[in-house]
This record gives sequence, C-alpha cells and structure tokens, in this order.
Amino acid sequence: MTFRCPLGRAQDRDCGYTCRREANVKTLFVAFLVMLAELDVLGSSQTSPGAPAASSPPLVIVHVSIIDATGTPAQPDMSVTIQGNRIVRITKSGKAKLPANARVLDAKGKFLIPGLWDMHVHTIFGDWIPGGKEVSLPLFVANGVTGVRDMGGDLDTLLEWRKQIASGTLLGPRMIIAGPMLDGPKSRFPSSLSIASPEEGRKAVDDLKAKGVDFIKVQSFIQRDAYFAVADEAKKQGMVLAGHVPDAIRASEAVAAGQKSIEHLTGVFEGCSTAEDRFLKGPKGPLRFLQTYDPARCAALIENFARNHTWLVPTLVWERGQWLVDVTDISRDPNLKYTPLSWQRKSWPQFTKGIISDLDTDPVEDRRRFVQKELEVIKAMRGAHVPLMAGTDTAAGVDVLPGFSLHTELEYFVEAGLSPMEALQTATRNPAEFLGLLSDTGTVEKNKSANLVLLDANPLEDIRNTRKIWAVVLNGRLFTRQDLGGVLERISAYAATH
Repeated sequence: MTFRCPLGRAQDRDCGYTCRREANVKTLFVAFLVMLAELDVLGSSQTSPGAPAASSPPLVIVHVSIIDATGTPAQPDMSVTIQGNRIVRITKSGKAKLPANARVLDAKGKFLIPGLWDMHVHTIFGDWIPGGKEVSLPLFVANGVTGVRDMGGDLDTLLEWRKQIASGTLLGPRMIIAGPMLDGPKSRFPSSLSIASPEEGRKAVDDLKAKGVDFIKVQSFIQRDAYFAVADEAKKQGMVLAGHVPDAIRASEAVAAGQKSIEHLTGVFEGCSTAEDRFLKGPKGPLRFLQTYDPARCAALIENFARNHTWLVPTLVWERGQWLVDVTDISRDPNLKYTPLSWQRKSWPQFTKGIISDLDTDPVEDRRRFVQKELEVIKAMRGAHVPLMAGTDTAAGVDVLPGFSLHTELEYFVEAGLSPMEALQTATRNPAEFLGLLSDTGTVEKNKSANLVLLDANPLEDIRNTRKIWAVVLNGRLFTRQDLGGVLERISAYAATH
C-alpha cells in the first residue's frame, strides 16, 4: 500500500518516507516524526482513531469502486476525498483534484462500502461478558463494524466508553445505548431493572432519560400493565421503545403501543399461530410453533408490521445458536481464538442455561425445520416491505462473536431471499434510517461521516465478500490491513489469558 504525499514523498509501510532530493533535511525530519506518531496511534490496542483534526492532510481514495448502499449499482474508478471525519468530495478518478498536501490511497480493484452497523449487541453485561473494552469494541472495528446499538448493559460504563471513543482514547465503534433492560419483578439477567408495577415502569423511563440513554429496551418477563405504562411513558418522553415482545404481550399489541423494533422474532411465531392465546400463558417451542402455524395469520401480522413501519431485527445467527445449541460443534471455528476463555466456559453457558431442558421434548429435526421456517418468514417480510436490520446479540450466545457474526447474519439474510444489496442495507442504510441519522451516515455520499470499509472483492456478487476487508476508515482515520492485523493479534493474546 503506497501513499503519494506532498513534496513528492511516498509513504511505504516497509520503507518509511522517501523524498525528492530537493526536499530539505528539516522537512524530512518533520515528516518522519509525523509518520512515527501516526504509526503509534494505529498500533495501540487502547487507542481510538478519534477524528482527525480539520487541519490534518486530507485522505483521497482513488480508483475505487463505490457501493454506496443507496441501491444503485457499483460506481467504478471513483475518487473519495476525506477531510477530518467527513466525506467532502466524490468524483470520477480522472476528474479528481488532489489537494497539494493530500495522502493518496490507490484502491484499484477494491470496493468501498459504508461502515457496518450491528443493531443488537451487548458489550458489558454485569460480570457475564468480561473483556468488552479489550475484546468486543476493537473486534467490531477489525470487522468493519463502525456503529453498534447496545441493547442492554451497565450504563455508567457504557457512557464512559462512548466518551472515550469520541475523545480518541479508546478504540471502538459509535455507540447507541439503552443502559439497563426493563424486565419483570424477578429478572434473571444482570444489567436489568426489575419492574414490579406500572409506576415503577414510568419512573424507570424517566430516570433513564435523565441519565442520557438513547432509547428504552424491554425484556421478555415484564408484566402487561407495566409494559403498557412503559410504552406510554416512553411516548410522552419522546423516547424510542425497542426490544422483545414480552411473553404476556401479543406482537400486534406491541405494534399498537408504538414499539419501534422487535428483536429475535419474539412474538412473531406466536402471532402466526392458531394457539396464540395459549402461548401467552403456557410453554412455547419450535414443535408447537410448527404444529399450529397458520399462513393467513402470519401474512396478516407481517402486513401489520409493514403498515406501521415496525422494524424487525431477527438476529438469525443467534436464533440458530439458541435452537441448535446442543448439536452445534463450535470447536472448528477459527475465530474462537479471539474469544476469551471465560466466555466459552462461563458466559455462554449462563446465557443458554435452561434452553436445552426447555427443549427436551423437541427433536433436533423439528428444531432444524423451525430454523428454516424462520428464513421463510423473513422472506415473506422482505416481500411485504417490512423494514429489516442486522443484529447478532453478540456476545450473548454460543459462538456469537463481535464483528465476525455480523457477516454471518448478512449471509443468512441472503439465504432468506434478500439480494446482496438488500442484505448490505440491513447493516448500513437501514440502521441509519431507523436511528434518524441518514443525513449523517449509512451511505457513501458527500458531506456524510467518514465511516467506511474497503473490500478486496465485490459484495454484490457474493455477500461473503464483506469479510474480505482491506482497510477500514473509522471516523476519518485510516486503518490498513496491517493495522487491523495488529489489533487482532492483541485481542487474541488477551483472549488466551482471560
């Protein structure tokens, strides 16, 4: 990888800076110091890219094919100019006007996409998921994930991490934060508030808003009267309500209450069933869902989602792990080396505790059929124009890994019938629209934030190519493949001893 720089210098990763003979010694020395400073920033596992100063030399990516995620075809041989943390110019490479002091990155044969979003993550969850700062946050970046929606965690720590990321002292993605989840009177999870009454639900919404959360997350065991109080208070306070469809609530009721996103397909198969009323009070499971599935009821529910613009985050990678946890061999996953031993030995068993016993009566083959049915339902949602977003529930499931599993989620979307462009949009444009940030991020366009991923191959030809990351631009700062490799090495070393 070579940069063309002012005064004819060429910055090469192996050779450092070389200059034209007429460049004076002082200029050479200053350039060398700048190079060392940049390499030190990129080489630190605890350093975030932050945002380059507006006075920093602009970065110009030339001869790149842009996949802007607006739905248009790839644009070949383009030039993208980044100043500070914004995209300031996009032109054909032949017409590009290079600033005199620009760093020029030749990306011929590469493909530029928007930075990816994982819209369902947990980065710190009491003591259940240690290593969020050392593992999850940098692992997102190494996989091209430049934004996340944290769906439940320790609020004070999350707010501090977000502050450090913004200031440039911590490597991590942009964070949208819920803080503690609102659950039933006896929540089984950490990072939760146990809500025993409607009054407690309203107070929780008010308190969380005052503390600076971005939205309210509800869990499965919150009771009916408390849920509706939370939904009403969130509406009064102008807060987005997202999360599970609680066990005591119909999905159609959650839609009517104004819940903006539904996670994990909770409430969906109940709503598609002739036994929905029984499921509100009794046991559920793949076999029961399959036996009582009604296509007409499902079509009506999906139309309800589409009509009300209710977003679905199916977390398909987590769903497969949940229903097939006892028959899945994860030992061959090469990315386990980035997973702390504590996750494998303690965290994941904690999250899945009770799942196997609950499914003892469901044969493995029925669970496999149910997972396939989930893909069929997603295909129907896509056909009805239900808005979809990619989320993984990392790291709250067996072998659900920060960053890596988002690419798997996109592959499952394509398996469900989405085009590669539509799948890519579930992790780019769609999250930006959901968050009200489409004017700032989500697509590759002039004046938007410089969160970008450079790929070695075209993801519109094969969605698996989103894994072939050549470089990442995070808030305007370039991470080369070598830089990202160093980040991964440090994560692996940490994981092996924790």
